[in-house]
Amino acid sequence: MRTWAPRGQTPALQYHFNWKVLSAAAGITWWNFYFRLYPRTIRGPQVVDFLGHLLRHLPGKLLVVWDGLPAHRGRLAIERLPGYAPELNPVEYIWGYWKQHELPNFCPRDFAQLGHQACRALRRMRRRPPLIRSFWHQAKLSL
Repeated sequence: MRTWAPRGQTPALQYHFNWKVLSAAAGITWWNFYFRLYPRTIRGPQVVDFLGHLLRHLPGKLLVVWDGLPAHRGRLAIERLPGYAPELNPVEYIWGYWKQHELPNFCPRDFAQLGHQACRALRRMRRRPPLIRSFWHQAKLSL
């Protein structure tokens, strides 16, 4: 973890928070992305919830492209990416940018504060179409 402090003083973090309690699901179109945050590991019910969220916001059919991570297997018939190929998945670029540029030194007091700040950051990102297109471009360059 990185942080800052005045020169000559040791930085001290006031909060100790386990980021692993927050799971995120996202879908991306050419012009926008959609997300949901969950307080625990994403399992079947959360996948169903998220796909329902997408169906409410997007007209027409959905193409679901899923990475091959074993934890993502369920009752849904899908087309999978190779076993672990995050560079081919444009959603992975959302998470990378989010962690490195939007929340790099954020130390939340609790899950509620983390969820609130995470949603704000994702909404800010979503209002930047060139940024969203860059996620697709980065994935395309990896093919």
